[in-house]
Amino acid sequence: MFTRIGVIGAGQMGAGIAQVIATAGLSTILFDAQTDALSRSIEGIHKRLDQAVEKGKLDASGRDQTKRNLAAAKGLNDFADCDLVIEAIIENFEIKATLFKELDSIVKPDSLLVSNTSSISITRIAASTSRPEKVMGVHFMNPVPVMKLVELIKGLQTSTETYDAIVSFCERIQKTTVLGIDTPGFIVNRILCPMINEAIFLVQEGVRPEDIDNAMKLGTNHPMGPLTLADFVGLDTLLYILQLLHRELGEDKYRPCPLLTKYVEAGWFGKKTGRGFYSYA
Repeated sequence: MFTRIGVIGAGQMGAGIAQVIATAGLSTILFDAQTDALSRSIEGIHKRLDQAVEKGKLDASGRDQTKRNLAAAKGLNDFADCDLVIEAIIENFEIKATLFKELDSIVKPDSLLVSNTSSISITRIAASTSRPEKVMGVHFMNPVPVMKLVELIKGLQTSTETYDAIVSFCERIQKTTVLGIDTPGFIVNRILCPMINEAIFLVQEGVRPEDIDNAMKLGTNHPMGPLTLADFVGLDTLLYILQLLHRELGEDKYRPCPLLTKYVEAGWFGKKTGRGFYSYA
């Protein structure tokens, strides 16, 4: 069983992953190359824990213990004694491969390295290490503290032992797992992104975003409309995934809507920039 977990990337996903692991009682260290981003992330986790206590979702002792379980790492060398390292950085293969190669030379030989990628081949990432059998994909859903699902992706050389260990770990942090295949988009994004893309085509053709979202919420019982969801995911992230699906799978059903491209070119990435298909104060 893992006792010390490392998380690399202190953005929304990395912070959420670190919070969930620390809440489950495991020693957790969080790192980001940008020191300011790391500090803001730790502060944000503490604030969310305080809010959970105020709402009665967590008791004060649980909050205090979670805070003690979480620490900021000063550099990658701090991950040397981790049993498991989770990467949650930018969706760029070259950057991820470089990181995994460096981690491979730092962490213990029997430690596992996993990626939170939503679309990049785990087999390719694993090939940058000397331990491909100990590498796999563990794709959390956003927001991590709320969403119960984790997609597990085995690379070509991922061992059964690695898979079993990760399943047990996910159970420990109270997540439900599904096993996907090592192709772009895995399960959720391969189905979800084309659906959102089709909704954007409807906007391009003149349908109001709020009407599309209400139709899907009331007509198919979705808790959130596809365009609201797109704004929360980030339109830049959505565009990247669609481009990757289109390029790697070669099917026009993944072709990004031109309106999506225009929004991203305008800097309208959704909630994080204050403007997407909706405006955010």
